[in-house]
Amino acid sequence: MKNNYLLLFLFTFGILSAQTFDKTKDYQKFDGFFDFYYDDAKDKIYLDVEALNQAFLYVYSLSSGIGSNDIGLDRGQLGNEQVVYFKKAGNKLLLVQPNLKFRALTKNELEKKSVEQAFAKSILFGFPIVEESKGHYLIDITEFLMRDAHGVSARLKSRKQGSYSLDKSKSAFAFERTKAFPKNVEFDMTLTFKGTPQGDWIRSVTPNPNLVTVAQHHSLIELPDEGYKKRVFDPRCGSYPFTYYDYATPVQEPILKRFVRRHRLEKKNPNAEVSEAVEPIIYYLDNGTPEPVRSALLEGGKWWNQAFEAIGYKDAFQLKVLPDDADPLDVRYNVIQWVHRSTRGWSYGSSVTDPRTGEIIKGHVSLGSLRIRQDFLIAQALMNKPFAERDDNYQPMLELALARIRQLSAHEIGHTLGFAHNFAASTNNRASVMDYPHPQFELNGNSIDFSNAYDTGIGEWDKVTVAYSYADFPSGTTEKEGLNAILKKAQDDGLRYISDQDARPMGGAHAYGHLWDNGASASQELEKVLEIRKVGISNFSIDNIRSGEANSTLEDVFAPLYFFHRYQTEAVSKMIGGLDYNYTVKGDGQRTVYPINSSNQENALKAILTTLDASVIAIPKNKLELFPPRAIGYSRSRESFKGRAGVSFDALSAAETSADMTLGLLLHPERASRLIQQKSLNDNQIGLGDVFKELTINTLQKKHRDEYWQEVQNTINFRVLYHIMNLAAHKKVHPQVNGIATQHLKEIRKNLLEGTKNAVSEEMVRRIDAFLKIPTAFKVIAAPKIPDGSPIGMDCMD
Repeated sequence: MKNNYLLLFLFTFGILSAQTFDKTKDYQKFDGFFDFYYDDAKDKIYLDVEALNQAFLYVYSLSSGIGSNDIGLDRGQLGNEQVVYFKKAGNKLLLVQPNLKFRALTKNELEKKSVEQAFAKSILFGFPIVEESKGHYLIDITEFLMRDAHGVSARLKSRKQGSYSLDKSKSAFAFERTKAFPKNVEFDMTLTFKGTPQGDWIRSVTPNPNLVTVAQHHSLIELPDEGYKKRVFDPRCGSYPFTYYDYATPVQEPILKRFVRRHRLEKKNPNAEVSEAVEPIIYYLDNGTPEPVRSALLEGGKWWNQAFEAIGYKDAFQLKVLPDDADPLDVRYNVIQWVHRSTRGWSYGSSVTDPRTGEIIKGHVSLGSLRIRQDFLIAQALMNKPFAERDDNYQPMLELALARIRQLSAHEIGHTLGFAHNFAASTNNRASVMDYPHPQFELNGNSIDFSNAYDTGIGEWDKVTVAYSYADFPSGTTEKEGLNAILKKAQDDGLRYISDQDARPMGGAHAYGHLWDNGASASQELEKVLEIRKVGISNFSIDNIRSGEANSTLEDVFAPLYFFHRYQTEAVSKMIGGLDYNYTVKGDGQRTVYPINSSNQENALKAILTTLDASVIAIPKNKLELFPPRAIGYSRSRESFKGRAGVSFDALSAAETSADMTLGLLLHPERASRLIQQKSLNDNQIGLGDVFKELTINTLQKKHRDEYWQEVQNTINFRVLYHIMNLAAHKKVHPQVNGIATQHLKEIRKNLLEGTKNAVSEEMVRRIDAFLKIPTAFKVIAAPKIPDGSPIGMDCMD
């Protein structure tokens, strides 16, 4: 009897393991979420499709990039995630992307179908059926994989780097990263683009800019089960919204649905006050990250566990080093990648999200490796003679850079946990790692103290965001009640939340939402920053570089010190014509919107005008001898001073660049228009005319006995003139702005004619006359470009 069972088993196993397709008997087979085959003779990949009309997730990405921050094609960069399914149509299978933006969540199948038919879907590809057997379809997916899915050629063209097209003769499958797993299959392609380079960026990062080779990755992923519970979005909660339209919604309710994006997290013991998670959220650090950066990133990232502990989870957030045999693009791993570029650039946190629900399936952080070197450079510039006695005195500078890296790790991970920037946190005693932190220094006599430059640990606001997105609520408390209680407590604790759209610099209006600022009072902090800058410049010497280094490098060390005030100046500018407002909902008791009071605006104007004073901004004469013409092999870079004086260091252009930065903020067209309205509503407030008056007194009418300072002031004054002309001619301001600016130009002209005649005053009159004759022909003469500054980014990027 046993032998009969054995024969039956062997017969059944033989049937199950028999070749499904005749065509594939000589091919290499990969068993996984989708089985696939490789025909090495023809260099083709065939996919075995069994389940038609069954949704899965398709994601494309770059497994190796170009290495230019400006082009923006980085190693590990994720593309768009798409829910797709295979549908049979005659002798082919179509890869269909349904339109999930418009839905009908109802049991009424006809209602669902009416919405589905009302909006377009997308067919991503059509695959001829190569062979059909036992309900399986074999399709050739080679062309689908070997295409420019990530849009490399389009990106190169949009960045004006040249016209490129895919050269399939120089492209191939990369099998070291082509793998099959039970819940996902991964395909990796080496793609070469040929073309004629037009820009310097592509030339700077490729050995042959006519041939640009990257690696593109395709992932087919099983969608999560239906156990995930969506959580409603609130504009006060600090998370990114996930939205769609539900046409089955009752008429009395909003059709646009908003939920937070978050990972799935559940307690093993839902009734316990503190419990481990069923599945903890685990992030893996790129195993190619060097020490001491590795340890700093691990330490900073682990701060998030403090917030999860606060809501009753034990070890729910973990950080480990990625196993050597793991692929960073494998959907099973949340990853922090250490990304190299030719220049310093943004770091950012992105994610693979289920487009049906907003569930985060995979967090993916990209950290620019050169960021730490910029923080080191800032410290090197601010230290008092760090290399006077020995060249290995780098530890204090390294500690500052590592402190920033810890915070950066936490910040970017925060984005992949679902959290948005909070640029008001710096006014709440550093309440969030989701702010952009400027190093906070203190003066200690004639030295600058670095010990409190960056905060450590998770912030109080971060605990609020984690609680809102991930907290469980006790029996007897509805989720709505629990979420409102979290936000009410945050409000009562005085925590503020302002995100990207209200914090970006040019023309921004929110008085407390700033990037890279410190302190509750922007004006007072600018005074402090300028004093630190003054001490730093006073101390600056040849001993800010090591023995044997080219003197040319000293100029690059000096640049971040000279422009040290740039971000706090930006914060102060937003007080002028500024507003204070909250993301409110009806009944929450918050003040909605109100203007900044006149005294605070006047203080802000007084503070910002100091950055247009030559006695404050001019590089001291005794420092100019530190900056010789650049030595061979040490050309200026994008992070160097720019000028108009050829090979020599241009101190006047440095001041011109700094002044242009201030004036671009202070006299931004949107700010000018707000000042018109502000004055009309309250005559006690400052208006545009008041700003012009104080600006003129503190620049054009300011005289210096020192001839060098006066030339610096003259340079600043020409920038003042250009920016007033810009408002007089601008087409996107209220006409009143044009009128007041034109009137003020005429007053400046009159004062110049009545004052002492000299070459500068006569040139200013000439330029005003030329402008008044044909205002429409006016174009602002560009100032030398300010060196790159913002170290993180925007999506984040940052």
